[in-house]
Amino acid sequence: MKRFNINKISWDELDELRRPTPETTDFDRVVEAAVSRRGFLSGLVAFGSGAAVMGSGMLKGSTALAQDASRFAFSPIAAQTDFTVHVPEGYEWKTVASWGDPLFSDAPAFDPQTGTTVEGQARASARTPTAWSYFRSTAARSRTTNTPISTSTCRRTTRGAPVSEADVRKIQDAQGVAVFEVAEGENGWEIVVDSPYNRRITHNTPMRLTGPAAGHDLLKTEADPSGTEALGTFNNCGAGRTPWGTCLTCEENFNGYFGSTDAEFERPEGFDRYGIELESGYDYEKFDPRFDISKTPNEPNRAGYVVEIDPSDASSTPVKRTALGRFKHENAEVTLAADNRVVVYLGDDERGEFLYRYVSDDAYVEGGDTSGLLDAGQLYVAKFNEDGSGEWLALTPEATGMDRAMIHIHTRQAASAVGATTMDRPEWVAVNPLRVEAYCALTNNKNRAVKPNAGGDETPVGGPNPRAENNYGQIVRWRPEGEDHAAEGFAWDLYVMAGNPEVQDGAYAGSDNVTPGNMFNSPDGMKFDSQGMLWIQTDGDDSNEGDFAGMGNNQMLVGDPETGEIARFMTGPGGSEVTGATFSSDKKTMFVGIQHPMNFPDPEALPRSSIVAIRRTDGAVIG
Repeated sequence: MKRFNINKISWDELDELRRPTPETTDFDRVVEAAVSRRGFLSGLVAFGSGAAVMGSGMLKGSTALAQDASRFAFSPIAAQTDFTVHVPEGYEWKTVASWGDPLFSDAPAFDPQTGTTVEGQARASARTPTAWSYFRSTAARSRTTNTPISTSTCRRTTRGAPVSEADVRKIQDAQGVAVFEVAEGENGWEIVVDSPYNRRITHNTPMRLTGPAAGHDLLKTEADPSGTEALGTFNNCGAGRTPWGTCLTCEENFNGYFGSTDAEFERPEGFDRYGIELESGYDYEKFDPRFDISKTPNEPNRAGYVVEIDPSDASSTPVKRTALGRFKHENAEVTLAADNRVVVYLGDDERGEFLYRYVSDDAYVEGGDTSGLLDAGQLYVAKFNEDGSGEWLALTPEATGMDRAMIHIHTRQAASAVGATTMDRPEWVAVNPLRVEAYCALTNNKNRAVKPNAGGDETPVGGPNPRAENNYGQIVRWRPEGEDHAAEGFAWDLYVMAGNPEVQDGAYAGSDNVTPGNMFNSPDGMKFDSQGMLWIQTDGDDSNEGDFAGMGNNQMLVGDPETGEIARFMTGPGGSEVTGATFSSDKKTMFVGIQHPMNFPDPEALPRSSIVAIRRTDGAVIG
């Protein structure tokens, strides 16, 4: 079998190499329709005060970009190509935590040249943080949940592939979730070592499986014949926070951890749709039979879910909530419907996959029983119409031809069965706290109008995906009917289409609120602040060449939903993704993740993914 170096390529590229899909679409025919602004913007519906006026002048007119009307409390910064963090004048940043920082006093210090030990990794901060949620207890202790993601940049060992069981265990302990307390002192924000809240949740931590899929035969193994107790959480991407104070961490590219020591093993039905191949990305299967699909074929069915964690109780057992579906979860954005039912928006981060919504059966009552709110409810998938309307299609046995449990195990197949809209890699969803509307970052899709998705669904140009071979990405937003997140219908438009007006024209130059001074590609993480401003983080091409010339390193921008204006606030070190954002309870500090950087934070030592804290130098509120 051909070997892939997962340290050198992304998960998306790895999936493309492992399971290429046939080219079926006439590219020249669809691109002609995409490059016309009048073509791809006609018929879109504007909504809300100051919303973008759709048509050939997308955002022009409503986006006056007048400086005296700007709500930005900073002067935008220029793109950068170096290996450090940049923020505007009047702001400062400091590293709070980096990979390998001990959470407990019995953990060894991080060695700047060799990293941490096998024993130390399970007692230290995890490898690559992507999302944070900030909590505060009634005792006024501040707790921060750091939900790291282990991506293709996660170093296995200095030799590359693992060569022993000890190597595998170290990799497993370097990934997952870290919960730790932080406190602000004379030196700024720092980890509270030995806090009773600190803990690591790894690939081997016991978990419960609940919801419609729990106990199904496809989730049963020899180690767990009940199908209700699993070990570990995998490739944790974005997060979510529930109204009752728990954290939701999302299992994204879980498929890459499973492989087969039997080259002739016939993969079970459904594995192809989820990219589960005979060759894994980590070689776990060679040393840990739990990840060998020829020995434990049901184990992959126990991954790909949203996991609920209680950060206030280090002894609590994490719970995999199968009612939220099984796919490559990017984040879980939680809000409440008009009647206080719980609504969770969920993106499936793969080219041509779907955008989902969950609505609980029962309403949330503050102080009431919340144990079943993420178990009993209805899962939906989005369908976007060309006229700017949309609808949430319920994934029911009647609509899909699948039983309830299978809908929540083979969720992608269920969404295909009802004819949902294939999307350009739905990443983070963010809900505006001041208006009943939501946004989704569609990061990019080089296969748009070129190849179908892994299930054979076509990916035509149209609706919220208006460009063939889309390497720049866009952000779609929608407003539910009746200002109710549980409504079946919605109106949608595009808040921004990323692009490069310096080297492109037409659709690929971007929408009118993209200029040479704020251009970017591949929007990924998103977070609203308390003022209703949208913070946009990127994870794209930072080569600064060709189609991406002038864009520099990955960055964080701020968008004003009222005007459409977008301004660059922060740039990350070369090679890094800027990801995950949260605010301290006093809104004076913003925590941001720097994932898989080069030469950061110490250019003379091993590069370390880190969390940085950003503050205004005058001590004022930042978000």
